[in-house]
Amino acid sequence: MTLQQIYYALTVAETGSMNKAAEKLIISQPSLTSAIKALERYAGIAIFLRTSKGVAVTNEGAEFLTYARQVYQQYELLREKYGKAGSVKRKFGVSAQHYSFAVKAFVEMVKHFDTRHYEFAIRETKTYDVIQDVGTLRSELGILYLSSFNRKIIEKMLYENDCAFHHLIDCGVYIYLWKGHPLAGEKSIRFVQLYDYPCLSFEQGEKGSFYFAEEILAENCYPRIIKACDRATMLNLMVGLNGYTLCSGIICNELNGDEYAAIPFEPDGENQSGLMEIGYIKKKYGALSELGESYLGEIKRYLQISLPEA
Repeated sequence: MTLQQIYYALTVAETGSMNKAAEKLIISQPSLTSAIKALERYAGIAIFLRTSKGVAVTNEGAEFLTYARQVYQQYELLREKYGKAGSVKRKFGVSAQHYSFAVKAFVEMVKHFDTRHYEFAIRETKTYDVIQDVGTLRSELGILYLSSFNRKIIEKMLYENDCAFHHLIDCGVYIYLWKGHPLAGEKSIRFVQLYDYPCLSFEQGEKGSFYFAEEILAENCYPRIIKACDRATMLNLMVGLNGYTLCSGIICNELNGDEYAAIPFEPDGENQSGLMEIGYIKKKYGALSELGESYLGEIKRYLQISLPEA
């Protein structure tokens, strides 16, 4: 088994096609097919299932590629630090729950690097996918939160994906709404005041559950709730329907706009406040790349100056 064969297999999995992979690798398809078959013989498994529509990764192949990505990522780190990478673009990806500050930090990080030599990716996605992306090394880092409600489930999933959670900051609960909302002038908002307005929540898909919700206090019973898939739609629903969502209070107005406000949530006897522990996840073993270190530096810097006052 060679690093070249591993790289070929990762490229096939990424493109989903022998033809497209061969074009990207600038080799003939017969040469690529031969290399993949040799790798499968060595591994003793079928990594790919050939179909009329292309190739699909088998269950055994998915596990193999998880380890293969980790091996190849470490090789790229060695090459980055000690070798000459030549014209090969270095890759860096971040997967995050829908946090504008995570995108802001990504923007500032990218500014420090020449995008002609790097392939960057920022993925605002579902909680389950954040963990899967980091577990399979599709992304080097993930950004999400833990609470007393979801901690046990999320930590179990992190363990199963050989990932670890690292603390960044603790936040209280805030109600996020547009400045034209009837409650926008309040100094704090109680749960009973929200009864007539729809609670907005990011959809978590087939793998979703209350434990994967991006909004804290997901276990509460909300009489009106609307699901959305992206941050722009969420903001539009706040304006169009006087909707609200629950958040950390760390908002990037530069990206979201200054038409919105984060107001502290005031707990009562039945609806207690909670604590959001926001952090990053990474594989348990292996060093961070220069890009990973730079991104963490930017996100820590932004969080230090952006923590809202209760």
